[in-house]
Amino acid sequence: MGSKLLRLLAGLLLVAAASAAAAQGTPAAGRQTAIFAGGCFWCMEHPFDEIDGVSSVTSGYTGGSKANPTYEEVSSGATGHAESVEVVYDPAKVSYQKLVDVFWHNIDPLATNAQFCDHGTQDRSAIFYQGEEQKRIAEASKEALTKSGRFDKPIVTQIVAASTFWPAEGYHQHYYKTNPVRYKFYRLNCGRDQRLEQLWGKPNS
Repeated sequence: MGSKLLRLLAGLLLVAAASAAAAQGTPAAGRQTAIFAGGCFWCMEHPFDEIDGVSSVTSGYTGGSKANPTYEEVSSGATGHAESVEVVYDPAKVSYQKLVDVFWHNIDPLATNAQFCDHGTQDRSAIFYQGEEQKRIAEASKEALTKSGRFDKPIVTQIVAASTFWPAEGYHQHYYKTNPVRYKFYRLNCGRDQRLEQLWGKPNS
């Protein structure tokens, strides 16, 4: 086989590998990922999407044992997965600490296996850390929040090592953009914003 043909084949393999990595959500060079669970992933995409330095937010499932789970399987509570978001960000523009702070202010850290109107282990709140630095920051943040005296109940949000993140079905991605009326109706009826205001005060307050 000629050298030109070998180089061509090698190039095609590299392109295929790059395409596969992109399909799996592998971040580009210089980017890092953070994974959070805070109940309905529709509602967790929006706050991270608005942060400068975040390049993508993907809804999906993690924390369980089932490979390639479907929404119906996760919603049943049988897979052990939680509805989650994977945030790809540029650490030169936004810190992991900032992402953790945004996470806290968009969940109810006092609810066990539930978030707002949604109940079940699939709706638990969790920080899925990747590496010791993320673990240190997440645990220190939780400890500081506990000691702040803001809440009269214990914080039950889990801080656990990340496992495989499985992207959700396409119709779930950026639902707040593709179905804004249904999204707002769901969010209002779920009482999410009312409860967040009780916990954290009015936005920007």
